[in-house]
Amino acid sequence: MLKEGITHKLEEKYKSLGQDLETHLDGLLYSKPMNYWDYIQTDVLLNLQVTRTSLPDEKVFIMYHQVTELLFKMILSEIEQVAKAPKLTASVFADKIMRVSRYFDVLTSSFSIMKDGMDVEQYNKFRTTLTPASGFQSAQYRKIEFASTELINLIDKRFRNTIDRNSSYENAFEHLYWQAAGKDYKTGKKSYTLTVFEERYKDEFIRFTQFYNKNNLWSKFKSLPAKEQTNKALVKAMRHYDYTVNIKWVMAHYNTANHYLNIGGKTAEATGGSEWVKYMHPKYQKRIFFPELWTTKERDNWGTNM
Repeated sequence: MLKEGITHKLEEKYKSLGQDLETHLDGLLYSKPMNYWDYIQTDVLLNLQVTRTSLPDEKVFIMYHQVTELLFKMILSEIEQVAKAPKLTASVFADKIMRVSRYFDVLTSSFSIMKDGMDVEQYNKFRTTLTPASGFQSAQYRKIEFASTELINLIDKRFRNTIDRNSSYENAFEHLYWQAAGKDYKTGKKSYTLTVFEERYKDEFIRFTQFYNKNNLWSKFKSLPAKEQTNKALVKAMRHYDYTVNIKWVMAHYNTANHYLNIGGKTAEATGGSEWVKYMHPKYQKRIFFPELWTTKERDNWGTNM
């Protein structure tokens, strides 16, 4: 027998949805019990690795990036909760930021799988089949950046001080730092890798930034009462996140790429054709999500000791 209290709660739940409780209870008679493999969709998950070669380490490469994309999705979910929170306190904000930082801590340490877990010779064979795909085409990572800070902090450093902060999203998009990975600013010509990436995601990115323009983490922080903005735990969490994403994680990525692409003193071109050294290293672009939480000296020396 169902407890009377539970029955009442179920009736109220389905009544609010305009649904009949008894119909749903009848459905339970025919539903199958839940098990782990169906809930996690294990069979689907384990069949998503489609290789382009017969080299076994290519599977490591694919699965690593798939795990990374899942963690990106977890990060975006946490940020969205902050962005849409009707009432935000320093303690809740700090908790969410530290959750996101822990995900990035996992991502940072996981680069050892890429750096030390693949045979260099195998990698440099199968990577040629990936051209012109590039890791910078991760749409979720771009969304994490958009959702973390104001667009001006993602503008290519060469234009950051001169671009009109009130210009259109379209104009801002054309000057984002990662455009440098596939765009000649003198001619305006874009690489195939950048072109197809924009064809797939540009409209989606612009819609995404329209919401996060005032709902990104940095803007939400600055909208808190002055007292909340001085909360030591929150400031520490924000600085930890900024440093973790824009220096620790980026440098782990950079060092892994350097391990495979800088052999014998000669730097190989990335599969997407980008100047990956200047694109990735934080000392060149000085990507900082929360600039005012750092001293002038810290900003000037951003990434220079790595």
